[in-house]
Amino acid sequence: MLPNIGIPGLILILLLALIIFGPKKLPEVGKAFGQTLREFKNSTRELTDDVMKNNENERKS
Repeated sequence: MLPNIGIPGLILILLLALIIFGPKKLPEVGKAFGQTLREFKNSTRELTDDVMKNNENERKS
């Protein structure tokens, strides 16, 4: 994804997030991001499964 960030870049991003959102909001933001990522992953998996099933059905026909 972003292979050139490195440790200093990650620390900078975390510090900026802490400054912007504050220590009380940061866990909520992380949880919301995790749920969004999980939903995206599940949707992608479902879409891939649907495409694979359609390909199998077309080959059988």
